[in-house]
Amino acid sequence: MDQAPVYRVLGTMSGTSLDGLDLALCTFEKKDSWSFRIEKAETIDFDPDLEMVLRSAHELDGLALTRLDRQFAHFTAEAVDGFLQGLKQEELPELIVSHGQTVFHSPDEGFTLQIGSPAVIAALTGIPTLGDLRSTDMALGGQGAPLVPVGDALLFGDYRASLNLGGFANVSVAQDGRRTAWDVCPGNYVLNALSRERGYPFDKDGALARKGEVSAKLLRKLEALDYYKKAGPKSLGREWAEAQVMPLLDVELAPEDKLATFTLHVAKRLAWALRTVKGPTLVTGGGARNSYLIELLEKEGVELKVPDMQLIDYKEALIFGFLGVLYLRDEPNIWAEVTGASRDSVAGVLAK
Repeated sequence: MDQAPVYRVLGTMSGTSLDGLDLALCTFEKKDSWSFRIEKAETIDFDPDLEMVLRSAHELDGLALTRLDRQFAHFTAEAVDGFLQGLKQEELPELIVSHGQTVFHSPDEGFTLQIGSPAVIAALTGIPTLGDLRSTDMALGGQGAPLVPVGDALLFGDYRASLNLGGFANVSVAQDGRRTAWDVCPGNYVLNALSRERGYPFDKDGALARKGEVSAKLLRKLEALDYYKKAGPKSLGREWAEAQVMPLLDVELAPEDKLATFTLHVAKRLAWALRTVKGPTLVTGGGARNSYLIELLEKEGVELKVPDMQLIDYKEALIFGFLGVLYLRDEPNIWAEVTGASRDSVAGVLAK
């Protein structure tokens, strides 16, 4: 019997929280089912100037945004080169899969934009690069998000549900023989913004929120947001958070009280989303390090499985790498049952 092929892929991920570029060099093999190993992983911090420009990217004119697209691709390529330095030829990846940095994501209008040109990354690193993984699904009428549930199903199928606590919190649930997934509510995108009001980049361990007092009035307003009444598939972006959430938080409350209220809001929304799940939910993403949020989720009745720190930090980069493996095999890497598109698709644009 021929030996199953082993794929060696580098996944890169940069989320709306802008807490750095995650790089995960992974191997994947399929026998009866898929297996994986994270060979090496690292987060590359953004320099302050680049981070500042990325935070305001949605306000740039066309020319400036095009320049930033190239600048972010150069940053990614340099990060990849440094990350791979010292590896033997046989240890190098056959493919880079780049999520890019999302600037616009508006499913209702049918468009999305992730900057960081795959062509530039491929040219500078000498490694074929797959990018632009969301556009095909949106052209087919889908949300273009979330994309991780394909990996949840094929790599982490032992769990009925997975929870990603990133800039936006999303869940993936196996139910009645199919996979459903959606963005539940804002997460670190809002929590980090509130932490910056106190001069901190994020609320480490939820310490600021733990000190605050919950505002019942603000909590009621947050819980009443129209998005929560919509049926899925559905997804969220920065635009929605800034238009619908941030104005509610512009009130005369101490940052700690806002954080306490919003952290509880996140826990309540996620508990509602996971109310039918029996057994542990795998939780990853930066928010999994927020011990106060995890406590609130467990108080709300959610049974959680918090894995090792490597998987907490790099699961998204791992799965984006896996989406590239499916692309190489010409197998669907975005499922219509998750995104609401008219059909499954083999998505991405490959630059060599």
